[in-house]
Amino acid sequence: MALRTCNYPQDFPDILTLWGRAGPGVRLGRSDAPEQIEKKLKRDPDLFLVAELDGRIVGSVLGGFDGRRGLVYHLAVDPHYRQHDIGSRLMEELENRLRAKGCLRAYLLVTKNNPQAMQFYERHGWARMEYLDAFGKDLS
Repeated sequence: MALRTCNYPQDFPDILTLWGRAGPGVRLGRSDAPEQIEKKLKRDPDLFLVAELDGRIVGSVLGGFDGRRGLVYHLAVDPHYRQHDIGSRLMEELENRLRAKGCLRAYLLVTKNNPQAMQFYERHGWARMEYLDAFGKDLS
């Protein structure tokens, strides 16, 4: 398996399919439209990673860094390839790339109906922030 930076736009159809098959933890919205992903990639294209096996994308993660904090979006592994350390390797590489940018702390959101993801992140050193509730607002 190879980890690499996403080749956008060539990889994007396969990534969208992967996200759609990933289960309840990856919730697609307006910010996942191609024009929104393009805006994101202008900022930090090196934080959009894919795992490739035999020429097929079997995992991906999208990261962000605003100069102060890091964010993790859409870690997804093809259901047929789970339990093969693909998610772990993607997260490790993303965390290394964030660290190299000077990121001191990163955040991620997990849907409440995804206990497997919560356990995955806890095994990898992420801690729940029980004192927080997440808020969101559409701006357009």
